[in-house]
Amino acid sequence: MKEFLDRIKSLNILVIGDVMLDRYVIGEVKRISPEAPVPVLAVSEEKSVAGGAANVALNLNALGANVETIGWFGDDERGDELFDILGQRNIEVDQRFRFSTAPTISKSRVTSSNQQICRVDREAPTKSYSPDLKVLGSDISKKVKLADAVIVSDYGKGFVTNQLLGIVSKNARFLSIDPKPSRLLQYANPDLLTPNRFEALELAGLSRESCEPFPQEDVVGKIFEKFAPKMLAVTLGADGMLLATDGKIDKIIPTFAKEVFDVSGAGDTVIAALTLGLIGEQNFAEAAEFANLAAGVVVGKVGTATVSPEEILGLVN
Repeated sequence: MKEFLDRIKSLNILVIGDVMLDRYVIGEVKRISPEAPVPVLAVSEEKSVAGGAANVALNLNALGANVETIGWFGDDERGDELFDILGQRNIEVDQRFRFSTAPTISKSRVTSSNQQICRVDREAPTKSYSPDLKVLGSDISKKVKLADAVIVSDYGKGFVTNQLLGIVSKNARFLSIDPKPSRLLQYANPDLLTPNRFEALELAGLSRESCEPFPQEDVVGKIFEKFAPKMLAVTLGADGMLLATDGKIDKIIPTFAKEVFDVSGAGDTVIAALTLGLIGEQNFAEAAEFANLAAGVVVGKVGTATVSPEEILGLVN
């Protein structure tokens, strides 16, 4: 494992997608407001972390890779804050991807005793976040060609478009996609596709509400028929991770998580670790075991989080 973690340090990964700023307002509720029947939070802490595609970048960086991120960074205070968070971790962000026509996407979670009271989202309509590829397309192509792997992290906010996917798939050495199937984009022919249980149902054209138990063979067959990934990894929460190639299920890996405090960002950890494993000379099963281990650590932490090589080594030694 140590040799593999050392190999990660030489890998250059490009993350493209919907970057966000996740804010946490943390405190304790001791009374109800006299003005309305709502809880009053006595704030003890406020913090900001990278979310969405930016959290994928942080996970890659925490595991030792060299990372650059392309997404919609608004020319605003939240954009500055997100820029600084990534910069402090030496994650590269090109200043050409700062935009003034729509705000930086942000989610503010208000919590008490690890329970979320409410979430406040700030974002513009989806069409506001589509990049101008007539201006930026050639720059993105150059960056894609230089990367050992590209991860597309689609959170459905608008930065990922079919035109962008076309540029990436044409030029990437290795392409991983975390899809948002409600947008009906052309996620065709990636090296790795990593939907969760509900996203996999939608990719297969099935209702996410009515399928219990999870129809594994049907979902896998339809996803390979429609999108033809080389490898498919479906995260199933407490049921583990399903691995499939050539339209058939290879195995299901049981979850490693011992305690689950927060699943926020667990999918970001999975696609980051899986991609590093696959381009770092692990086979699919080995890379999935590594990703499962990393995600098991992350869900034991509160909020969007990352896992370090030291934490991984502490678990396998």
